[in-house]
Amino acid sequence: MEEILTDAGIHTVLTGVRIPRMNSIMERWAQSCRHELLDRCLLWNERHLRHALREYEEFYNQHRAHQALAQAAPLRAVPDPITDSAKIIDLDIRRRDRLGGVLHEYLHAAW
Repeated sequence: MEEILTDAGIHTVLTGVRIPRMNSIMERWAQSCRHELLDRCLLWNERHLRHALREYEEFYNQHRAHQALAQAAPLRAVPDPITDSAKIIDLDIRRRDRLGGVLHEYLHAAW
């Protein structure tokens, strides 16, 4: 089996014996990637696939809210809550589409 994968240009990585959560973390990432990206777009070739995966990886780590992290992203902390009612009334939220609208980022516009 190893020879077949090597001939196809695939490098296999064995999971660590003493790292029992590694497999579940990667399965969660692969499932999220599949449902949020791959099931929603048509990919033309390997270059297009690699571009889409890089965009999704950046979105997943820097913007997408994770329930296990109290709605923070792995590389971004949750912003402080807005308590001033005047700022809440004038709240300006902008949407940025990524990958032709498959992924959406919502950002506060500068006041």
